Amino acid sequence: MTRLALLERLKEVQQMPKHQGRDITTISAVLSNQALARHVELCEEAAGATPRFAGQAGNAAGQTQANRA
Repeated sequence: MTRLALLERLKEVQQMPKHQGRDITTISAVLSNQALARHVELCEEAAGATPRFAGQAGNAAGQTQANRA
C-alpha cells in the first residue's frame, strides 16, 4: 500500500469518535512505510474499525513475485 493511501486511512480514523481531539497523524512524518502501516492498523483497532492490514497485503504481493521467479 502506498504511503499516500496509508495517510488517507489515518485521516479517516482521525475522524472517528475514539480519536477526535487527539493527534494521531503528526507521528507519520518520522515513521517508515512499514511502521506507518502498523500505526494505522493499531489506530483502526483502537477505534473499533476493522483493520485492513496493509502490511500483510504488501507481503502477499512480494510472495507472488517470488513465486514467479
